[in-house]
Amino acid sequence: MLLRRILPALLAILVVTGCETTVPMRVDPAVAAAIAAEPPGDYFIGRRYHKNDYKMWGWVRRPREPWSRAQLVMLNENTKFAPDRTAGKLGSDNDHEYRLRGRFTGGKVYEPASNNFYPEFILTDYELISTTPPFIYADRRALDPKVRLLTPPR
Repeated sequence: MLLRRILPALLAILVVTGCETTVPMRVDPAVAAAIAAEPPGDYFIGRRYHKNDYKMWGWVRRPREPWSRAQLVMLNENTKFAPDRTAGKLGSDNDHEYRLRGRFTGGKVYEPASNNFYPEFILTDYELISTTPPFIYADRRALDPKVRLLTPPR
């Protein structure tokens, strides 16, 4: 008798806890419009993501791909220095958007502060697209260089 009362309740709990509701990530219309306007081509779009304690360069994606598909990269500057290094002011271009020329090596580079490996991107050239691009993160603290938070774009 007790089993007849408890068993349906346990099954209901299992069914409810096993269900997952997903809320689609809302993409800002300005971000979607900017991505849609990108001409196809053999280049990448990069968003500088400066954090004081980390040494990654930023997020890199192909043109017309959403930011959610971008990769956080380590920049190989043997061919061309990054824009902020060229200016002599590391991190001065935080959240600037660039058209990047270069390639992924297929290798990974260790970044000690995050204790993680990131794809290596060899930079050969860059062109500034915007110093004030649309916001692409879910958390506003993503742009604070002092906050040790690695927030992926949405």
